[in-house]
This record gives sequence, structure tokens and C-alpha cells, in this order.
Amino acid sequence: MASNSYYDIDAILTDAEKVPCTFEHTVSDLGYLDGNAGQEIKQGTKVELPLWMGVTLAVSTPVMVSLDLPAALSARVVNALKADSRTVDLRALAPHFFTLGARMLDLFEEEELGEILAESFKARAKVIADQAHNPRGALGEGADFLRGLDESERQLFRAAHDSAKEVRTWIAENKTK
Repeated sequence: MASNSYYDIDAILTDAEKVPCTFEHTVSDLGYLDGNAGQEIKQGTKVELPLWMGVTLAVSTPVMVSLDLPAALSARVVNALKADSRTVDLRALAPHFFTLGARMLDLFEEEELGEILAESFKARAKVIADQAHNPRGALGEGADFLRGLDESERQLFRAAHDSAKEVRTWIAENKTK
């Protein structure tokens, strides 16, 4: 998972994910956020803003926007994760799905969502480990699953695959001794 380091590319890309925001006040000269350049943005207007901007406006004084959970964490997606998280193409929802989920949990008190994300990551990690340790894991029936991995899962797969490859190499080298 991405850290909150200033230079961490995964954290930067997660903060660029769009989140739905609702303006709490009418603000002049921000109409371009809603496609109306030069106009004001009216109270109650809903727009999707990059996470970093939405958070900044949500914690400003006065509070400018209220944040909602992004579509990647909608009830439909959460229900799919509950049913069978291994069948969900997380990359299509958000390339940094679990990192985005963690950021949202920092902002919202969604205990059930946190539990669902944790259980989903564990279930998917088992399949990732299995695919990584199978020399042909990325070729057959696991290929579709691997294409749907979010970025943190891809990093996990690479690490597991590289370690499995090193073990096979070590075994082959020591078998001849």
C-alpha cells in the first residue's frame, strides 16, 4: 500500500482520484469546476474533484464542500466484494483501489467498509500468492484475475513471484550438489 510520503507516486496518484463533493456555499469564480467558466458555483452543486482538493475544501474554514464516498466504494461494489471479492475487477474501479479505500477510511467513520476491505484484501492475497508461486499462474485461468489487480496487489504479486522464482533457482542450484 502507498505511504503518505510526499514523493510516493502511488500516494500522488491516489490523491488524484476523483471523489464526489457537494458545495456547502455559493462561491464566485469557481464555475469552471462545474463546466461554467467565469460563473459562480452554487450551493448544493455536486462535482467530482481530485481527492486532494476535496479534502482541502472539506477541512477549510468555512467548510466549502462535503465529501461522499467515490463510485469505486459504492454500495454495489461493496456488495460484490462481500459476495466474492476475487471476481471484482478492482483495477477498472480504481487503479489504487485499496489505497483509496484506506484514505476514505481516514476521512469517514465506516467500520463495516473497513472490515469488508480488509477481508477482501486477505481473500485476494491468497489467490495472488497462489498465482505467484505457480510458474504458469499468469497464463491460464488466473490471467483475468491478475489483470484486475489494483496497484498494491500488483506489487504484492511481483514480490511473491520474485521470491518463488528465487526459491526455485536455489533448489535447482542445490539439487546438483
